[in-house]
Amino acid sequence: MKKIIDVLLIAAMLAASVPAMAESGSVPPEPPQMEQGRPPEPPDGTHPGAPPDGTFPGDPLDGSDGSAPGRPMGGPPGGMSSRPESYSAVITCAEDTEFTDETIASTGTDENAVLVTAGNVTVSGGDSASFYGVGAAVLVTGGAVTVEDTVISTSANGGAGVFAYGDGTAYVSDTEITTQKGASGGIHVAGGGTLKAVDLTVSTYGASSAAIRSDRGSGTMTVEGGSYTSHGSGSPAVYVTADISVKDAELTATGSEALCLEGLNTIRLYDCDLSGDMPDDAQNDNTWTVILYQSMSGDSQVGRGTFVMDGGTLTSGNGGIFYTTNTDSVFTVRNVEIAAADDCEYFLRVTGNSNRRGWGTAGQNGANCVFTAIAQEMNGDVIYDSVSCLTLYLTEGTVFTGALVDDESCAGSGGSGTVSLIVDAASAWVVTADSSLTSLNCAGRVVDAEGLQVRIVGTDGTVFVEGESGVTVTVASYGTEADTSAAGQIKDWSVYDIL
Repeated sequence: MKKIIDVLLIAAMLAASVPAMAESGSVPPEPPQMEQGRPPEPPDGTHPGAPPDGTFPGDPLDGSDGSAPGRPMGGPPGGMSSRPESYSAVITCAEDTEFTDETIASTGTDENAVLVTAGNVTVSGGDSASFYGVGAAVLVTGGAVTVEDTVISTSANGGAGVFAYGDGTAYVSDTEITTQKGASGGIHVAGGGTLKAVDLTVSTYGASSAAIRSDRGSGTMTVEGGSYTSHGSGSPAVYVTADISVKDAELTATGSEALCLEGLNTIRLYDCDLSGDMPDDAQNDNTWTVILYQSMSGDSQVGRGTFVMDGGTLTSGNGGIFYTTNTDSVFTVRNVEIAAADDCEYFLRVTGNSNRRGWGTAGQNGANCVFTAIAQEMNGDVIYDSVSCLTLYLTEGTVFTGALVDDESCAGSGGSGTVSLIVDAASAWVVTADSSLTSLNCAGRVVDAEGLQVRIVGTDGTVFVEGESGVTVTVASYGTEADTSAAGQIKDWSVYDIL
């Protein structure tokens, strides 16, 4: 029988985005500083428009629905309340310890069941063991904790399942984790913590409670196997403000976008099934399934966000697929089976936003995006605007069926953004409507839905390709060679596995 860590949280607990300090009284590091509301510049300095003129203050982590300004609907809050000066725990472990077939009960406010500050601690299955505590069921701030063959349940705001912070490392395997209330991630890293998870079953039900969660100060997480399901509003399956790699896992959000990544952080998905069903919201300019952005809340360091997905499936219950705004972003997808919603608005959207959520300055908060599709089917339009820069690579047999659409609704007075499309010899763009872009370098095919060569003309009237199709592509420059040396690459899972 599995050991049960049943955390009955009877009082409001501390803000889960940053754990309290260890009993030694050491202070967690200050959150990373960010530029004042400025999306990062691309390497060549071509970011259009001036930087935003200020930051939007982060809201406190209160288990709300994630809809406060600075958060996407579906993006869980991370922000910090004041830093606690100490941890409270029923058992604090600072040396090698093992728990088997044992009951530990706590009912105190802001109290962890087990706090690990040093040493190697193991929690393993027994016939009748239970932990009852307030706060994260298992919190490690130093040393290492191993949790295996265990059941964890929490039932109040801020009740994370297993939380690694600072110098702490957590190894969790063959364990069931359920959290019921807001701000309660299933597995969670922040402040540089490290966590390895294998074959977990995680379910979260509260608002702002991603099944796989991270927060300011970053950290490293590797997840292999298992299922991770979030049910609450503002609770994606994965919330990324860290370096996270996931393999062979089911990642499901029933009331939110599937995945949310902020700032200078990375997510890598290998053979995963990722799905989301984000509700429409008047505060959002559109509805998405995966978002890379910068909220200006201070949850993550400003910088380039990276999304990698290799194999597996991506399913959207509502809205578009990929959205990026107010940030530098890199997407690399290879051979992913993508199922769009019936009302899918786009495959990829690279634009500014109206700033109703505090994401930069309206008219200046576009995205700088490099999107690489490898052996990929892409169905749907790619939307861009003049305060954004997009470089799109189609490689290794990719087929992109859709149009390139300029949408200036969030571009203010406009900018000098560029859109470049590079198509290698094995790939094709099936153009579904007249399209315009800055540069097209195509060694492959550019045809319409009937397979007819489209007409390619210059902005100055030059006819580059006469074509038989009624569809026209307008470009500032055109070439028949495709340099894909700067396209995204995908490394093997073993490079990122921390065990």
